[in-house]
Amino acid sequence: QVHLVESGGGLVQAGGSLRLSCAASGNIFSINTMGWYRQAPGKQRELVARITNAGRTNYADSIQGRFTISRNNAENTVYLQMNSLKPEDTAVYYCNADISTDWTRRNEYWGQGTQVTVSS
Repeated sequence: QVHLVESGGGLVQAGGSLRLSCAASGNIFSINTMGWYRQAPGKQRELVARITNAGRTNYADSIQGRFTISRNNAENTVYLQMNSLKPEDTAVYYCNADISTDWTRRNEYWGQGTQVTVSS
């Protein structure tokens, strides 16, 4: 079993900052790409940012320059530092990870989601 547990969401005013964390635990052999997605009401889930185990990153155009993804491989944790938040960033944010549980088994896992609300 593998679990992803997110924390750090909440309510913030426009222009403020939040830092999301996601810790992976369980039967983990290795973690490949980790990332953050978000889903606003009435919209499809979309990629926010992701990072490979080598530290290569990519970001959605809408958050470029405002959000920073990072990870601690020793602690199986990924972070999302969100600055200059806008009301349109309001969404449920989901952690995602591509995890191998042994040499042959590799699956995609999701966290339960954490609400981020940005007031104007």
